[in-house]
Amino acid sequence: MDLGIAGRHAVLMASSRGLGRACAESLAREGVNIVVNGRNSDDVERAVAELREQHHVEVVGVVGDSSTTEVHDALLDWCPNPDIVLLNGEGPAPAPFANLDEDSLTAAFRQAVIGPVQFLQRVVPGMVERRFGRIVAVSSAMVKTPNPLMSLSHGTRLGLAGILKGLSRDVVAHNVTVNQLLPERFDTGRQQQMAELVMKFKGVSYEEARAEQVASIKAGRLGRPEEFGDAFAYLCSAQAGYLSGQNLQLDGGSYEGVF
Repeated sequence: MDLGIAGRHAVLMASSRGLGRACAESLAREGVNIVVNGRNSDDVERAVAELREQHHVEVVGVVGDSSTTEVHDALLDWCPNPDIVLLNGEGPAPAPFANLDEDSLTAAFRQAVIGPVQFLQRVVPGMVERRFGRIVAVSSAMVKTPNPLMSLSHGTRLGLAGILKGLSRDVVAHNVTVNQLLPERFDTGRQQQMAELVMKFKGVSYEEARAEQVASIKAGRLGRPEEFGDAFAYLCSAQAGYLSGQNLQLDGGSYEGVF
């Protein structure tokens, strides 16, 4: 299917590796020009070079924390009028509830709520004026963390979800859609990190920790990053203009509810 977005421009936060990189791959394959972002310069440079070579689209890289004004400025210097925005980022490390202090809470909300909202305030008016915009946020609301740990990502990204739901109602009449992707366990470096945490807290082997991850998914396997990227590309497509304010669960059939 031609998604009708060739020649569009995208700003993809936290897209130099993992699920963000899969999103960049899927958009580049559709002919979308991309600004890649990540905190590690080697990862960003590698992603830019490989995407350019494989897909022959315009690709530039911005290194830094995408929740900061300085990085927002750099992203918009390269792409002043993005048609597509991916709100993504590595969540804070899981920690026991008793260890959540004011500094960690403030930093988590800055990263996952305040920064993304401030960036959208700068780009949404242009999307409305041009009558095309696709905003997709990645939420960790579905991701399991090792008991007895909890992740700040659950609270902060659920907070962002509420803000985005309100925004979706305001802008959909202008062909600007706002949706969320809710991944369960995908086979990326993040799940390797989580397996190592399980090893530490449960005293099991790496193989046992990975088997526990697989067993938690009804499909009996971890998700493939390209499956996530292609779902993202569809939400960005011309055909997805009637789909907004939704949370798409990519969980291998693990959600127990009907709705």
